[in-house]
Formats: sequence, structure tokens, C-alpha cells
Amino acid sequence: MKYLKQFLIILGITFIGEILKMYIPFPIPASIYGMVILFACLMTGIIKLESVKETGKFLIEIMPVMFIPAGVGLVSSWNTLRPIIFPTCLITVAAVFTVMAATGWISQIVIRKSGDSKNE
Repeated sequence: MKYLKQFLIILGITFIGEILKMYIPFPIPASIYGMVILFACLMTGIIKLESVKETGKFLIEIMPVMFIPAGVGLVSSWNTLRPIIFPTCLITVAAVFTVMAATGWISQIVIRKSGDSKNE
């Protein structure tokens, strides 16, 4: 019963994200709205971490399974992708390295800032 309650909390927040997507004209996916709402609720204490922790861990564990339909879609549309495979791979590799560099850079800034605040 505990897992059902946790799943319903996550599902309810996802539903709120879907509603926001319908009414807010920004090109932001509904799942992002839901994640921001869940993050805000966790940070403010509206939702306690224990209220969603086990179900969240389960959903993260099964996440690779969710990529199977996308992979099958790529394989089935190979004839369409073949002419643009090189530019697509080049853009993907560039994006991966850009995200990795930006993440590392921002992480270092946050670590330095948190180290400075502990020293004060």
C-alpha cells in the first residue's frame, strides 16, 4: 500500500505538470514542469522524501527499459535516418561533450562556493 501511495503522489504531480503544459505557452515538456514541482515540494517540505523515496528508486532502476521503444523506433526508421546519420552523430557527440563540460564547470563552482561558506 505504501508503494501505491508513493506512486500516486508522483503521478499526481506529473498530472499537474500536464495541466501546466496545456495552459502555459512555453515550449517546455510537461515532465519538466512535474520535476520542478516535485523538487520544489521536496525542498519546501510539502512532500517528505520518505513519501516518494522507494518508488523513485524503483522508477530509476527500470528507466533503461523505457528506452527500448525509442531504440526500436530508430531501427524501424533507418532508411530515413541513413542520409543524415553523420550530421546527427556529429551533433550528438558535440552536445554530449558540451553538456559534460558545462556540468563539470558548474559543479566545480558550486563545490567552491559551498567550501567558501563552510569556512566562514
